[in-house]
Amino acid sequence: MATATKKKASSTKQRLQPLGDRVVVRRDELEEKTAGGIFLPETAKNKPSRGVVVSVGNGRLLEDGSRSPLQVKEGDKVVFSMYAGSDTFTVADEEVILLREDDILAVVEG
Repeated sequence: MATATKKKASSTKQRLQPLGDRVVVRRDELEEKTAGGIFLPETAKNKPSRGVVVSVGNGRLLEDGSRSPLQVKEGDKVVFSMYAGSDTFTVADEEVILLREDDILAVVEG
């Protein structure tokens, strides 16, 4: 008698771990309307250049072989260059972008 085997659902959540001076950022939501109340069509929406750091690499490799720690950490709200982040990935049903730390312009406090 043949028995059917069921695959167990994996309880581990998929995660993208960047290397070196790379940072994974979840981009903020797109603006649906302007400050004046005008609703924007999909083609007119600009991708926001703000987001939240999801994970960070272990730092830039220096000439002496040591690592320089990154200035950002998980959970930081950041502003990044408009043209940065062309590497977009979907991880655990969430769209994230992979940036170099140099592409991050500022950390938003408060």
